[in-house]
Amino acid sequence: MMRYLEPRKARIEIVPMIDIMFFLLVFFVIAMLRMIPSSGIASQLPHSSTATDVPHPKVLVELTKNGSALVDDKPITLPELSRRLAHNDPAKTAVTIASDQGTSVQSLMAVMDACRTAGVTQIALAAKVQR
Repeated sequence: MMRYLEPRKARIEIVPMIDIMFFLLVFFVIAMLRMIPSSGIASQLPHSSTATDVPHPKVLVELTKNGSALVDDKPITLPELSRRLAHNDPAKTAVTIASDQGTSVQSLMAVMDACRTAGVTQIALAAKVQR
């Protein structure tokens, strides 16, 4: 006796779907890790009672207690900083200066002058909110 072929019900395979979900998860985790800003140096930022959040800067300049400047955790001189900022579009470049509490005002002004010499108009100072 011959049995007619009955149509098979469609079956969803779970294992390949789980594999694809894990690949997507790994892709997004790696993509997000690339978006995390550099950790920077350990410094004690000055406190301010009127500090507000600013958008993520395109350039983060870190100023140490001895007055040296760091960009991307690498030491940089002020003329090099001006050249680097002028190389990009200075009108659209946002610079945030994160200085240590013990940094002299003269060092801070020298970095700000280097930014202004390059044509940067958006300069912010990093600070901790005083509570």
